[in-house]
Amino acid sequence: MSGAVVRILEHLRTDGGLQGRDIANIAAVSPATVSRWSSGKATPDIEAQKTIAELRYVVDRLAEFYSPDETRLWLHAAHPMLKGERAIDLIRSGRTSEVLAVIDALDEGTFT
Repeated sequence: MSGAVVRILEHLRTDGGLQGRDIANIAAVSPATVSRWSSGKATPDIEAQKTIAELRYVVDRLAEFYSPDETRLWLHAAHPMLKGERAIDLIRSGRTSEVLAVIDALDEGTFT
């Protein structure tokens, strides 16, 4: 399992422009914990794995529209279609479906 987590974390860094502290913030752990996951020295618990998997899906969807740096900014910015909330906060609180609904609107061209 740790090999898969290491690959996903690397993917989040390269394709999502995310840094260890971003991932730590979303997964509600310390940056040192993310570092241990990245090196394969530890494995996230099931809740953190779920959050990381959801984040990966969001990053993959955003990659259809944005560069990694733009993706990171999009995740951190307050968004009008999220009632002024930030996507990273919604993902952390288990409201990923709301973020995906906005991405779907981007995909359908109903929001720019």
